Amino acid sequence: MIAPSILSADFANLAAEADAVRGSDWLHVDVMDAHFVPNLTLGLPVVQSLLGATDIPIDCHLMIEDPARWAPPYAEAGAHNVTFHAEATDDPTAVARDIRAAGAKAGLSIKPGTALDPYLDILSSFDTLLVMSVEPGFGGQSFIPDVLDKVRTLRRRIDTDGLRILVEIDGGINADTIEQAAEAGVDCFVAGSAVYGADDPAGAVSALRAQAARARG
Repeated sequence: MIAPSILSADFANLAAEADAVRGSDWLHVDVMDAHFVPNLTLGLPVVQSLLGATDIPIDCHLMIEDPARWAPPYAEAGAHNVTFHAEATDDPTAVARDIRAAGAKAGLSIKPGTALDPYLDILSSFDTLLVMSVEPGFGGQSFIPDVLDKVRTLRRRIDTDGLRILVEIDGGINADTIEQAAEAGVDCFVAGSAVYGADDPAGAVSALRAQAARARG
């Protein structure tokens, strides 16, 4: 699965930018609050507008404080998947439960420096586990290959326990990095500049998907 990130899109023309990646599996929307991360991007009103402008499922990545309060409204608005950060809450399973109750799939994200082990026993509470392969907050960063050890551990646990959870990765994904991420066991790849920096964004999505499929075998 390929999820183009609108963080790399033209914010003045988001409806057209969503149309430019038609055929994508998800459209990844980074919500940043200038507190949990130093950057400020967009919020619920923009997501609501996007939901009315595209039929691509919206994948909301909330890089925000207090997800217990702010995450469910994104689900209520119609987002397909709502992901929040493990580092932002003391009770991730409760937040996931509320997101699911509001009608969306629930995702948990961890920063590159956050240990995976504390969350392995609660994976069944989530539909997506998003491994950050850059420090959250800004687009255009370089891929951190060390996070792939987490992906491999996660993939083994999911397969061993027969869990139905997608492994997503976000940060520095492009034609040079997607194959190693796919080989490690990633299911869904967030790509920003690799898609929106291309002359043909939809073609870039197709090419990345084909690369990942070959790598996964």
